[in-house]
Amino acid sequence: MANLSPESAASIKKIGLAGFFISLGIVFGDIGTSPLYVMKAILHTGEALNENYILGVLSCIIWTLTFQTTVKYVLIALRADNNGEGGILALYALLRKHRHKWIYAIAIIGASTLLADGIITPAITVTTAIEGLEGINPELPVIPVTIIIITIIFFVQQFGTQHIGRSFGTFMFLWFLMLGILGVLGITSYPQIFKAFNPYYAIWLLAESPSWFLILGAVFLCTTGAEALYSDLGHCGRGNITVSWIFVKLMLILNYLGQGSWILTHLDQIAGNENPFYAIVPQGMLLIAIVMATGAAIVASQALISGSFSILSEAMNLRFWPRMRIKHPTNVKGQLFIPTINLFMYIGVVLTVLLFRDSTHMEAAYGLAITITMLMTTLLLGFYLRMHGTPRWLVLLFIGFYCAIEGIFFAANLSKLVSGGWFTVLIGGILCFIMFVWVGAQKIRRKHLSTKRLSDYYQIISDIKADETIPKYASNLIYVNHAHSEGNVDDKILYSIINKQPKRADHYWLFNLEFVDTPDTLEYSFTPLIKGTLFNINIRIGFRIEPRVSLYLRQIVEDLVAEGQMELTSTYPSLHKNGIPGDFRFIIIRHIYYPEDSHDRKQNLLMVLFSIIRKIGIDEPSSLGLDTSVVVVESVPLIISNRGKQTRRITRIN
Repeated sequence: MANLSPESAASIKKIGLAGFFISLGIVFGDIGTSPLYVMKAILHTGEALNENYILGVLSCIIWTLTFQTTVKYVLIALRADNNGEGGILALYALLRKHRHKWIYAIAIIGASTLLADGIITPAITVTTAIEGLEGINPELPVIPVTIIIITIIFFVQQFGTQHIGRSFGTFMFLWFLMLGILGVLGITSYPQIFKAFNPYYAIWLLAESPSWFLILGAVFLCTTGAEALYSDLGHCGRGNITVSWIFVKLMLILNYLGQGSWILTHLDQIAGNENPFYAIVPQGMLLIAIVMATGAAIVASQALISGSFSILSEAMNLRFWPRMRIKHPTNVKGQLFIPTINLFMYIGVVLTVLLFRDSTHMEAAYGLAITITMLMTTLLLGFYLRMHGTPRWLVLLFIGFYCAIEGIFFAANLSKLVSGGWFTVLIGGILCFIMFVWVGAQKIRRKHLSTKRLSDYYQIISDIKADETIPKYASNLIYVNHAHSEGNVDDKILYSIINKQPKRADHYWLFNLEFVDTPDTLEYSFTPLIKGTLFNINIRIGFRIEPRVSLYLRQIVEDLVAEGQMELTSTYPSLHKNGIPGDFRFIIIRHIYYPEDSHDRKQNLLMVLFSIIRKIGIDEPSSLGLDTSVVVVESVPLIISNRGKQTRRITRIN
């Protein structure tokens, strides 16, 4: 998932040649590298090779690309946009206020398995590309070369990919063109291969083959990039993706047909370890094909890595994942780099390469996780269609048809569980577990958050400001208020101002952060509660926007001063005389959960896990983008009653 400037993003969403090329570079890297390993996986299903078998396999590929990618994702899913953004979390954000609250579970499962797919894709694509070198020299060290390339891919993430990304489109156009040309060259040796367009051969294969589940597990690999296609909707626009897909699908099918033709003309010569993709390449072009394949693998890997950063950034704002440090390597809007995730993904990809050693074994681990993502997307699309007035019977038909197709693919891929599928399921399961714990703990914290009516304390706050016997704590005192109900405030904020070292200030500010369901919203409202003393700021932040509260405060203050609504010169005579502005200080209330304060064992376990998981993230001041030099964190207990253990009362003696 590449990242573009706002101007570039707006321009390429208009259908045109530029949008076509950039879409090729951004959207189709994953699905565009499938010809490297799909037919190779077909050869390892153990079936006897003959014409009907190969025609049946190719027919399954053609109709899978048609029903799964063209119809479901290009024609239907791309219309299910959230203010122009796509992907399973963008779709969930669009639905969560209109559907049952439990749909968050569908989104979490789908996002977790999609992220797990991001671990295996760079490993299998780069390894398969480099394995082509064995056709030149069987002694070449594939694994070390693969790890070196993967290391470089992850290393350059910290510098941003703005300049590299500009050439991706042209390169991928040449890649797809090469796929098509190689396919045509292969087809000339067996023109009867076009019979594969007849769905009869696919039906015959599934009805007659005892190993249909192994075959479908391999066939499914041809469409694994379809979910990434939907996720990149916001970068390229529906029109450009649709037009580009026509070209991409044609080139992919031609290449698959060419590989099938080679297999049928070499049935007696196939030893079992050949890769039909490289077999149809003329010997003089082999090195060029390997270089192109490696480049396409790098583009696909880059897309998956950047996409993982974007997905987790969305998950943070949707409160599915702990806040992590996000860096912006360039000035390009949306160009994200999450160091911790980059390191974890790098370790995961390298472990995948070392664990499975070659692409044949990696194929066994590939596909299972992404079928789960596709099933979850189908369910959410069903809710979306119903929300937009699609007749119930048509929605049920859509859900039933695609759940049946994807359910069959899921069952087929389950056959890979023992031989390697466990690996991506394990990764997806860990991510899913973290998200469910995080969401459950957030619910507990909201449940125990105690609030009070702020208006009941206007007078005492005014009195504290006027009481000069209390040392001035700061000129401007800012609290982040986690009580989202209108007119209410976290009672620990009132305790901090009034009881815990009374804090006198010239101005008190309450910041309320609302993460909304639209992707790019960033707006605020300003409400004076006590004239010249207490102010309320509501900030609405889209789920793709990184919170940067210190920056927002500076911009808000500039607006208020320009409009004459605020005088921020320090009230200290010496500073006021010289026009020096008053200081600002943030106070963050940190609610600490003590298990001994509750007798609910399930709740205690969940909160203990929460405290462990939060260590992979950053603290609240950093997560809100605050200048930590002016932040004070005050820790308070989350629960102050309902203690599960009764302590013995101390006895007084004379």
